[in-house]
Amino acid sequence: MVTTPQVPMSGHSKWSSIKHKKALKDARRGKLFTKLIKEITVAARLGGGDINANPRLRTAVLTARQNSMPTDNIDRAIKKGTGDLEGVTYDEVTYEGYGPGGVAILVHALTDNRNRTVADVRSLIQKYGGNLGASGSVGWMFQKCGLVTVERRNLDEDRVMEVALEAGADDVRESGDILEIVTAPDRFDAVKTALETTSVPLASAEVTMMPQSTVAISGKTAEQMVRLLEALEDHEDVQSVSSNMDIAAEELERLSAA
Repeated sequence: MVTTPQVPMSGHSKWSSIKHKKALKDARRGKLFTKLIKEITVAARLGGGDINANPRLRTAVLTARQNSMPTDNIDRAIKKGTGDLEGVTYDEVTYEGYGPGGVAILVHALTDNRNRTVADVRSLIQKYGGNLGASGSVGWMFQKCGLVTVERRNLDEDRVMEVALEAGADDVRESGDILEIVTAPDRFDAVKTALETTSVPLASAEVTMMPQSTVAISGKTAEQMVRLLEALEDHEDVQSVSSNMDIAAEELERLSAA
């Protein structure tokens, strides 16, 4: 049987699936392409331009293709990363802080201007009732892992568990109306590919920073937190945001649709 999570992850995992749906419908595709190009460029710079030998690059390229990015754009981004074409050098930075209600936040960004980005991130967090913290202030609350979510409706859960575990997943667990499939980062691609090969419809798939404990929030605090996440993820330098919020699935759906 599918295992039940020892720590409630509904806020983090549900938000991942909502983000994925929004990205597919996002009319501002140019902004999404810009973020994907940055990730491809940095991945190629750090690990080389061969997608078969560079897992991070392979994931970035697959994500770009799934979002209909033209092949020429992908190839140029790789060449800029490897130095075959001239391009901007992006720094990887992670900001840590607290949102409304004491929710821990990790913001991963790729930027060519650290001063601009940290000022923008600080301003956004403060606007929604939080504060930017020092390095290490909340990072210890999170663990890097692969996370695939699948909507449970009309799903053969035992079959999903079998495929995922055989491909190397660490755990498959229930979280409201979705299944969480958790993997080590280096097994994420294998698990994701195995599920796709067996035609399991994925709600989201990403390597993320998973919270090890959560903070339950609701009402005005939950609304502020969702608005903060949306504002941060809309920033051109921000690649991903992780939090340890736990918001009831129904409330999260309502707030994200507002």
